[in-house]
Amino acid sequence: MIANDSSLWAKQWPAPAKINLMLRITGRRDDGYHLLQTVFQMTEWCDWIKFQPLEADVVCLKTTMSAVLEADNLIVRAAQILKKAAACAYGVEIEIEKNLPMGGGLGGGSSNAATTLLVLNKLWQLNFSTQQLMDLGLALGADVPVFIYGYATWAEGVGEKFTKITIPEQWLVIIQPDCQVNTGEIFSAKNLTRASKSIKMSDFLAGQQQNDCLEVVCELYQPVEKALLAMSEFANAKLTGTGACVFAQFDSKVKAEQAYATLKSNDWIVYLTKGINKSPLLVKLEGLNG
Repeated sequence: MIANDSSLWAKQWPAPAKINLMLRITGRRDDGYHLLQTVFQMTEWCDWIKFQPLEADVVCLKTTMSAVLEADNLIVRAAQILKKAAACAYGVEIEIEKNLPMGGGLGGGSSNAATTLLVLNKLWQLNFSTQQLMDLGLALGADVPVFIYGYATWAEGVGEKFTKITIPEQWLVIIQPDCQVNTGEIFSAKNLTRASKSIKMSDFLAGQQQNDCLEVVCELYQPVEKALLAMSEFANAKLTGTGACVFAQFDSKVKAEQAYATLKSNDWIVYLTKGINKSPLLVKLEGLNG
């Protein structure tokens, strides 16, 4: 049954960016997958997605994205996977306001897919559980489940073991370097660190927040190294995931705005936002039940 409440279909739904505050590679399985410890935090900065029911049994985008074929778009694939799992013949047209850069390590495509799964589950009244949606999302990408989970997360294993974590919600300045990092290239690099010691959540909170991909990324992508140097003039500069985006955290909006303004005046592509521990999408969905 499709939700008859027209106000639900009229809403725009957030698909937030994420940052990786730490990324440790603690081993490699026989199947080639790397064992990780990482920490995700959402941001207030979002793409926005809107859904419109169609009578025809089709999934389509209202406006296509030039860099991605519609059939390969994670939004379309997410809707199709959900339709197949529910054995339903609902049609939907999807419109996206794209704000997050592609290929920057901010999880934009994965977040779009997660929002599609969560919202269509609501609009189509399918009643899949969060865990069921996370299982569906994993087929679309390793980062999709964390956006469905919806909280700042300590993740382990190959990224599938989640524990909620509370992190200071600080202001963020993010630089988008003039490149896109090939994640597969980084994880296949011979000189990538693959034997970091596992740590506890308390170690992370005490300041152990290294990114084991940093050295290889800087070696292969000079624009990332330059962005890190530029950001380090204002605060401790970090790489999110395998990049390409770099970021720094600030304990006040004023300090973040000063760094943002200076970097922007020096012709960097730069964004100002805030780290948050609960996804704005989760907040909005819970508000419907409140």
